[in-house]
Amino acid sequence: MKILVTGGAGFVGSHLVDALLERGHEVRVLDNLDPQVHGDSGQPPAHLSPEAELEIGDVRDREAVARALEGVEAVFHQAAAVGVGQSMYEIERYVAANSLGAAVLLEEILARRDRIRRLVVASSMSIYGEGAYRDRQGQRVYPPLRTEVALAARRFELEDAEGAPLEPLPTPEEKPLHPTSVYAVTKRDHEELFLAVGAAYGIPTVGLRYFNIYGPRQALSNPYTGVMAIFSARLLNGRPPLVFEDGLQTRDFVHVSDIVQANLLALERDHAAGRVYNVGTGRPTSIAEVARRLAGHLAPEVEPEITERYRAGDIRHCYADISRIRQELGYAPRVSLEDGIEDLLGWISTQSAEDRVEQARAELEKRGLAR
Repeated sequence: MKILVTGGAGFVGSHLVDALLERGHEVRVLDNLDPQVHGDSGQPPAHLSPEAELEIGDVRDREAVARALEGVEAVFHQAAAVGVGQSMYEIERYVAANSLGAAVLLEEILARRDRIRRLVVASSMSIYGEGAYRDRQGQRVYPPLRTEVALAARRFELEDAEGAPLEPLPTPEEKPLHPTSVYAVTKRDHEELFLAVGAAYGIPTVGLRYFNIYGPRQALSNPYTGVMAIFSARLLNGRPPLVFEDGLQTRDFVHVSDIVQANLLALERDHAAGRVYNVGTGRPTSIAEVARRLAGHLAPEVEPEITERYRAGDIRHCYADISRIRQELGYAPRVSLEDGIEDLLGWISTQSAEDRVEQARAELEKRGLAR
């Protein structure tokens, strides 16, 4: 097929482009080469395959989108402004790039809907808010965010109304959505806009809820990207990773190659149409453990800094229930955290990074978003 990958010069997009080319597809990329991600050169990154056709443009630019869609039969929408903290004060930019961008892209897709055979949209675990938990009666519950009173008292774990602790569980797709940042709201927009339009017009559409992605090509100098890249940038500059709360909050870290695996399955499995799927490993890992693993390799003399501070909207635990994607699409995570970090470190050893974390933290503190 002839396939368009929006955001195809980026972290996930470029790996997906490689995999599609390997399968014999003709691939076009639409990417605005955002300086926050790609630097100020204005040139496409070296990792973007020369076999892919590159259309430099923004998804909000209707003419650029129209050119990119010419002759296309399938679309992977990966393009997005990424950054939970930054989205809370650059609200217009995030809503415009993500929600409005999705709307422009969908309208141009509809103008060519007779040719379009599949849409796959990148969603995010951030739309869940807190993950799933079990209470002391053994019931699955979906608690709201922790209160300001609890956080100020440094009671970071989730509790029921009587103060009893809640036990984290894998988070299923059926969990009610409760996005807690502007970024998360716009990712929910991505998912729901694509699925609603796809259903109305009979275009097979699949939503993939990515958990915490890591791996080679992640933008190390972007302080709003994935936590492994942020920690690595600090360590490459001889500085300690900054770990909020007590570091025991957990996430589901999934290697980029497994994200690609899920995208290919979403393209190739007919029965995926109209469905949403978690894409993770099903394994929780604490933020402090990740920081220590990276420090042990990149700067053994540096200890992560556990700040005991917290950020507005942060969640405590969320990791994927992957039973649906495993059963329906045959997905299985292939890369362990140990092997994935080794792969990441091999790539990092060839990179340099500008540490902008203090600047990002200062922006949050100035607005009262970090306390």
